[in-house]
Amino acid sequence: MNLPKIGITLGDPGGIGPEIVLKALSLKDSLPRAQYIIFGSSFVLEEEKLAMGLKMDIQTFDKKESISPSLFEIENSLETLKKGSPSKENGEASFLFFKKALEEAKRGTIDAFVTAPISKNSWNLAGLRWPGHTEFLSQTYPHAIMAFWSERIKVALFSHHIPLKAAIEKIKKDALLDFFLSLNHNIEKVKPEVFHFLVAGLNPHAGEGSLLGSEEEEEIFPAVKQAQREGMRINGPFPPDVVFRSALNYPDKIVIALFHDQGLIPFKLEAFEKGVNLTLGLPFIRTSPDHGTAFDIAGKGIANPESMVEAIKLAYELSPLPF
Repeated sequence: MNLPKIGITLGDPGGIGPEIVLKALSLKDSLPRAQYIIFGSSFVLEEEKLAMGLKMDIQTFDKKESISPSLFEIENSLETLKKGSPSKENGEASFLFFKKALEEAKRGTIDAFVTAPISKNSWNLAGLRWPGHTEFLSQTYPHAIMAFWSERIKVALFSHHIPLKAAIEKIKKDALLDFFLSLNHNIEKVKPEVFHFLVAGLNPHAGEGSLLGSEEEEEIFPAVKQAQREGMRINGPFPPDVVFRSALNYPDKIVIALFHDQGLIPFKLEAFEKGVNLTLGLPFIRTSPDHGTAFDIAGKGIANPESMVEAIKLAYELSPLPF
């Protein structure tokens, strides 16, 4: 049996990424049987293992051998490891780790990849104009969708890392309909005929018949009705203060949130430890923990790897793996 190959990037070396990667990979009984390939730096790994007091044999990646875990060494300029705050050097390194994993996913070297958290500030200091992984992916895959996944609740974001004013301005019938149909198409590719979508309204009480805002009647409801006519299992808009309760503990329901915090506040309240950031709309699966670099605890050895473990499991579960 050919083991599936799952790439894992180290994320920002100054954050908890390297720590949770090593902790997750040390929990062999908790992970699917696969070949795990770390995209990163031997310098960062050795420093992290030393700080953690961890003994783990990580050999150099070889395409001809199924060694796991192995390291796909990425050349970078790191000479010292600065923990606990953003830095240009760490931003450059984390970007190179991610970029190389993406290249290998495109080549088919790996079947899926999991990205440890990066720092938007570190990327900015390094002169990188993208706020994060999804935005970089969107330039090649314009229909990339940011979703968040857990056993208890699932959320897809119509918009994510943009100012709230800009997010509201994007709420137009045609754009919403394109998003609904793209989301449905991509979900059907990985889990056909499973999910029902619940669309959150924008305004309090979903506009209360246009008394509290007209976007629901003029833009959102017409897009939902058209998506229904095209065969999508979708309803809404529902008042945003109750729609998440309607999906909680219903594994077949996905809430479509209209902007970042509308979806992420309830999701992280319910599933912070085990939630996963999932990018849909790619020719491969990419997942990530649902948290950030946690600079405040970086280097202290206390980071919880549960979300990383769940991200690895989901990447395995949703990918068309070569058995």
